[in-house]
Amino acid sequence: MGSLTRKAAIVGVAESDCGTVPDKSAMELMAQATKRALDDAGLTKKDIDAVFCTALNGMPAARLAEYLHIRPVYSDSTSAGGASFEMHIQHAAAAIAAGLCQTALICFGGTPKSDPEPFYRFWHDPRAPEHDFESIYGAHVIADYALAAQRHMHQYGTTSEQLAEIAVSTRKWAALNPLAAMRDPITIEDVLNSPMISSPLHLLDCCLVSDGGGAVILTSPDRAENLKKTPVWILGCGSCVTHNSILSMPDLTVSPAKRSGDVAFEMAGLTPGDIDVIELYDSFTITVLLQLEDLGFCRKGEGGILVSGQRTAPEGTLPLNTNGGGLSFIHPSLYGIFLLIEATRQLRGECGARQVPGAELALCNAIGGHLSCSSTVILGRD
Repeated sequence: MGSLTRKAAIVGVAESDCGTVPDKSAMELMAQATKRALDDAGLTKKDIDAVFCTALNGMPAARLAEYLHIRPVYSDSTSAGGASFEMHIQHAAAAIAAGLCQTALICFGGTPKSDPEPFYRFWHDPRAPEHDFESIYGAHVIADYALAAQRHMHQYGTTSEQLAEIAVSTRKWAALNPLAAMRDPITIEDVLNSPMISSPLHLLDCCLVSDGGGAVILTSPDRAENLKKTPVWILGCGSCVTHNSILSMPDLTVSPAKRSGDVAFEMAGLTPGDIDVIELYDSFTITVLLQLEDLGFCRKGEGGILVSGQRTAPEGTLPLNTNGGGLSFIHPSLYGIFLLIEATRQLRGECGARQVPGAELALCNAIGGHLSCSSTVILGRD
């Protein structure tokens, strides 16, 4: 398998306005995030020759390029739910390495808080193959993740208290992030006493619904070395899709992160023990637990033990979701791009009160769909 190690670097990252933003469309949020990321990199939109974008419908890369008045020579609208953006990193790095483009924009924006209708239609499509077997009976996304949580509890003895540890530790990180939507402290009891949404997942086991967008600028090594910010290098990446419908998931306790992580670690020549900062998609607390196991941070079935005692909190030994994650920071229908933004800032040492001291290596892993898709990116600084 070919290697993309140090064939491209992240040189600019930014969020748009976040939270509840009723005065901006998703496209306006993407444009705002793009401008901020270009400013971060010391570039202009004239430098962009590749556009990577996903959305819930249509031709997002073409629409974004038109809106920004960019005519890219390379574009990609790969759609893998929340895992899309890590896949875009892999695809953009490969395109740059092949000489097909030099500087790529990866972008997303969503307004499910202010305008939930498109998001609702996407997840309730009567034409989808699984509709007659799942969604018609009310089995939508959260029920799928709850099913995985129930199976993990049955098979390995995982408890709701252990899942709550993840929500509590993530909120502690959010308290250190001035942009986070939810910053008030919570306890394990608060999580367990919050309304049950789909057993065993409580309200505080579930991600937020937000408006917001993000942008990442990726470029070639020769250009990266001459820009205003320290480049953050792509060291390893991998992707895997195992199914679409939850009915077809090979094992409810094993996510496709097992395969995507193995590929990324092999490419980077690293192991989980080398990683300083972990950024994982936290659509639900169970999503985090499965990824920690599948990526090799502990053995299968030991995720509950790993996260106990606030080990992933700011005072712990395993820094995880340091911006507050989708559980407490932001979740505008797809979250994966914010993993890359936070990891980049951590490796640059730009995170202020939540900065992980001496962070040199970061792992981002995003999960999309019904635990269907996974993409892993390992990043490093010079």
